[in-house]
Amino acid sequence: MKKMQIFEKAMCCSTGLCGVGVDPELLRVSTVLNALKKNGVEVQRFNLSSSPQEFVDNKVVNNFINEKGIDDLPVTILEGEIVLVGRYPTNGELMKLLNVPMSFLGEKPKSFKIKAAPKSGGCGCGNGDCC
Repeated sequence: MKKMQIFEKAMCCSTGLCGVGVDPELLRVSTVLNALKKNGVEVQRFNLSSSPQEFVDNKVVNNFINEKGIDDLPVTILEGEIVLVGRYPTNGELMKLLNVPMSFLGEKPKSFKIKAAPKSGGCGCGNGDCC
């Protein structure tokens, strides 16, 4: 399984979902990560205020912050390399980067409609041409 980590700006709690005004993007990310976890895919998520040591210990993130500062967070890392800066990955990007199906998020694949067979005398054959 691929290792993904998301390093975020300082927030009031680990998910940023506390308080009166909930950011819909943070809600989406939390929901997606929970769905992935239920399917055995864990994405580590680190908040600067609740997990500062992770920012220090991760050399890639530490170098990024030393060069760019914290204004460009969040940073998404896959297998030790930065793959996205300044925003959270979309659902599609997450699935592609992690190589998992969209069904892990509860999203159904695109379906098609099957035309109903013409009505007949109950045997399933049309126009009385029974086998």
